[in-house]
Amino acid sequence: MKITIKKYFFITLFLLLPIFSEAQQEETEFFLQNISVTKITSDGENLWLATNGNGIFELNLKTQKIIEHSSHTEDLQIDFFHSIAVNKDFVWAGSTDGLFIYDKKNKNWSRRKFSLGGIYANWIRALAYDEINNVLWIGRFQYLTKFDLTTRKYTDFDLTIRNNEKTNNIKSLLIENNFLWIGTEAGLHRYDTSKNINDMGARIFFDTKNNSFNSEGEQASISSLLNEREYLWVGLDEFVTEDRPEFNVGGLFRFDKKNDWLLFNGTKGLTGNGVFSLARTGNYIWASLYQFGKQTKEYFGRGIVLINRITNQVFPIRDEKIPRLVYSIFFDGTNLWLGTEKGLIKINFFNKLAMWK
Repeated sequence: MKITIKKYFFITLFLLLPIFSEAQQEETEFFLQNISVTKITSDGENLWLATNGNGIFELNLKTQKIIEHSSHTEDLQIDFFHSIAVNKDFVWAGSTDGLFIYDKKNKNWSRRKFSLGGIYANWIRALAYDEINNVLWIGRFQYLTKFDLTTRKYTDFDLTIRNNEKTNNIKSLLIENNFLWIGTEAGLHRYDTSKNINDMGARIFFDTKNNSFNSEGEQASISSLLNEREYLWVGLDEFVTEDRPEFNVGGLFRFDKKNDWLLFNGTKGLTGNGVFSLARTGNYIWASLYQFGKQTKEYFGRGIVLINRITNQVFPIRDEKIPRLVYSIFFDGTNLWLGTEKGLIKINFFNKLAMWK
């Protein structure tokens, strides 16, 4: 029987995943044992890691030297961070108590706090740096903030649609050329940054009330965004209870940026309907998933799935060395990095997937 190279690769990959050989084990490295890594980004030389309770870490990609920034080292006042972004000069880290800014040249941290937004004004849940326009976009629990690094000016924007405050509760941000995609607790904004945000036509809003997201659930809470060529991949939160089983049903959508929403969920091969993080290597989309307990109201990690973006086939990744709770996936062009509840994992073996077209 003739087996194509691609099919042979998949057979080999998924047979070997549960039982890594000695050589393959050497391709998997573990860092920051028992530290919960929530977000990962890179400036090209270092990985920058936000953690849940242990501050910020920088890991040099060449030497693998790790530097800690935390209350323990007296660099920072707090240790819980939800988001992180970088450029060549600065690192920005989002907490529940403001935006922390690291000046790489002077090697010191400062903090910016916000007044507009009430009690949750300083819960920074998403960050995105626009290199072309030299702008940092800050997604807060309430309000979107633009920080223009050239003018050093902060500007706040109210994105509320139809008096629904959740459309102004920011959860995720993604920059795509002149567009800023803004994921909220109740839908997705697309903002043309070449226009004034309040001008007619500057923003388009997608939610379950206007037939977007295939009208699945009462509302769509956007947890993760990933752009690839003609599609936007949109990961949703799952939050359902016995009283409201259709509140946030979760799932992963492939959106053609016009009208077509292709849904992936538990009936299509996903191991959970909640999405923590998304990443792409070549023709494959990686998604880390969870399940929300209706009675316990807790998040249960459901590991990682791999999606062939050409065929839309879904393959669960089963490897006992990878914790089921994976908060963040980041591909640096060479290695795949996983931020988990039990530390940081570097996987060289999976780099082969980036070569497939």
